[in-house]
Amino acid sequence: MASKHRRKRKPTLSSLSHCFSLRSLIFCFSCFVLVFFFSDGFSFGSTAFRPVLRVSRLSFLSAINSVQDSGNGSLPLRVEDRVLFPDHVLLLLSNSNPSLLNLHQNGGLDCVYHGFLNNSDMVGENRSRILLQPVLSVDEYDESRSIARCPIPPGNCSAVVSLREHGRELQDGDEGLLVMDGAVHSWEMVVYGAALDGDKVAVFVKGLNLRPDRDSDPTQFSCHFGWGNLEKGGSKFALTVKASTAAQEVVRCSLPHSIRKNLAKARGIRVTIRVSSHGNGNATSQAVSGGGGSTGGRTAPLHLPLPSVAKIFYANSQEKKNKKKYELCVCTMVWNQASSLREWIVYHSWLGVQRWFIYDNNSNDNIREAIDELEQEDYNVSRHVWPWIKTQEAGFSHCALKARDECKWVAFMDVDEFFYFPVSNSRRKRISGLGYPGQNSLRSLVAKLSFSTIGEIRTACHSFGPSGLSSPPSQGLMVGYTCRLQSPERHKSIVRLDALKDSLLNVVHHFRLRKGYKYRNVPQSIAVINHYKYQVWEAFRTKFFRRVATYVADWQENQNEGSKDRAPGLGTEAIEPLNWPLQFCEIWDTGLRDFVVANLADPASGLLPWERYLL
Repeated sequence: MASKHRRKRKPTLSSLSHCFSLRSLIFCFSCFVLVFFFSDGFSFGSTAFRPVLRVSRLSFLSAINSVQDSGNGSLPLRVEDRVLFPDHVLLLLSNSNPSLLNLHQNGGLDCVYHGFLNNSDMVGENRSRILLQPVLSVDEYDESRSIARCPIPPGNCSAVVSLREHGRELQDGDEGLLVMDGAVHSWEMVVYGAALDGDKVAVFVKGLNLRPDRDSDPTQFSCHFGWGNLEKGGSKFALTVKASTAAQEVVRCSLPHSIRKNLAKARGIRVTIRVSSHGNGNATSQAVSGGGGSTGGRTAPLHLPLPSVAKIFYANSQEKKNKKKYELCVCTMVWNQASSLREWIVYHSWLGVQRWFIYDNNSNDNIREAIDELEQEDYNVSRHVWPWIKTQEAGFSHCALKARDECKWVAFMDVDEFFYFPVSNSRRKRISGLGYPGQNSLRSLVAKLSFSTIGEIRTACHSFGPSGLSSPPSQGLMVGYTCRLQSPERHKSIVRLDALKDSLLNVVHHFRLRKGYKYRNVPQSIAVINHYKYQVWEAFRTKFFRRVATYVADWQENQNEGSKDRAPGLGTEAIEPLNWPLQFCEIWDTGLRDFVVANLADPASGLLPWERYLL
């Protein structure tokens, strides 16, 4: 990987700065943009959208300083974009570099903040002080960028955070350096991702707040393609395409013809969304500031594209065509679930799952190491960094596109949910003809229900409680938790990817299907899901940090307290209720425990495959 990056490396800005002035760089880059767009048939944008190419002083100086910071020039740390979240600042760095992770693990990276000495940020009038804090985490993000997370800026400091190698001495003038025009996007409203789907692109947007559980009018949106910061007038030239669908946080558009005919040259092109100011003014206003939630009082200018950190990347289509098409895959989104991952993957792989997509939503446990170990043991698992908080539905839409070239069916479920086949062998064969429970039984069930019109298979979920325990069970969730509520609370689904609606609309793990497709409910006598939702308090308390679903209220919010997404009677504080170990216990159910011990325990030691990792 490192050699690959070395081959692609271009001359650093630090060396170019000796030969060119800033004005020269701006002129050269402008010419490059002209050549690129005209050579591939790009055309002028509409009169309503004519952004101007602009190179920020911050980006230029950060690029020079970052290479100097790295000592030998091997670690490009140029900050390309910043997104301000409620509890951290996300930095998107040019050039994906795995060695950045090693540098962070060795305590070698600092977040650099500029503190204003007299509450002014005008260059030349006041000096600034530089403050340092350790980087929270770093990661690879996509094929051209890495990410770093920094703490929220201290009081009286700018959110224009940069990076520096730890221990580097300040250079002359550093303490007085205050750079203007830094790109800091608010998480309340930003275009944060894009994914190709044939000749279309799905664009992921925070802040539209379209109504949940329904498609929206796409005519009020358009996609804009180009280089630079389109929403700040970063380029005079852009392509505009009207949206074809819009739902929740996903807007889909066809790719412009100039991009479709030469996808390789479109690598890294930036895309954003424009909300139209024409047509129904009330609907447009609702799309930006109302509907499904609040944007904290911010309203986007309706005549400008939204701020964007989203880029399009093109994977080799021939490689995709040559990949094996798996019958059954699983997609999930996790935060700090490394301890449960092995049990969940090993068990369901035994049931027939062939491919795993793990969307890591800012975990700070050892999930990377846990996935690496599983991959080394030939479990087909891949980790996908998803730094966008409270975007589970959009993440599942992204996963549906990512898995489409590899998988026929995908189960969208959580790592505390386990399939169970409760029917005895003789009765199962007599009543259904669906086969015997055992190895590969889940994949066999899906295959036997794969009729031409079935696009979704739904399975009911039984919610289990702490089962009298006060500490995590040493043998895992399936063996440890054996008491549950009597009636199912929800159901989860396995979907056929080519049956999904173009809008990719999904709610609580369920996708909307194209016309002509329908769902099939699996009888509880055939299969259920054991959902270990209410675990010992030590494990359950971590859920109070935040929720991953966009349209589910956080635990601390006094909303929908009667919803099945919440723990009944728990309230809004992470305080252990009285008699928690015996809560949610109406029926003792040891079926899955007995099934697992009988089929997966080592005959000599009695240990389950994941047990030694939990000790």
